[in-house]
Amino acid sequence: MRTMKYTVSTEIALPREKVAQLLADPAQLPKWLRGLVLHEPLSGEHGQLGTTSRVVMQMGGRTMEATETITRREPADLRGIPASSVVHFDREIVGEGMWSAVRDRLTEAGPDTTFWESENEYRFSGFLMKLVGLLMPGAFRKQSRQHMQDFKAFAERGEDVREARD
Repeated sequence: MRTMKYTVSTEIALPREKVAQLLADPAQLPKWLRGLVLHEPLSGEHGQLGTTSRVVMQMGGRTMEATETITRREPADLRGIPASSVVHFDREIVGEGMWSAVRDRLTEAGPDTTFWESENEYRFSGFLMKLVGLLMPGAFRKQSRQHMQDFKAFAERGEDVREARD
């Protein structure tokens, strides 16, 4: 099994509570998660701890289907978060030949600024996915950065990736 780990981060010019609420709201996903075709809960309440969802993404000419499980969401209530607290959103994503863990942390960088750090870990199995992981590791980091940039543009300026013209 091949493993790959990396961390990406950005600052968002909004209070941490607002950023956390936008990230946790499944209704907002299509506005910033480029390539999202479907994100539907299979069990649990959408966006809550323990919820399992079916996720379908379109990347280039490929469609990928996976199962996402929310493994950590702290605090559970995203209103009135103390300034010293760190907000955690962790999830595991399992697809054919791939397991991934994403650990997002939101910290207050200032009264109206949030620092978002995302730790990503991938494990590949099967010949084809191991080959993809070996030959294209930069593509995964690039996609994670793109998702962050898209979220930042959505959160700060209301830009919707579905309306973007490449």
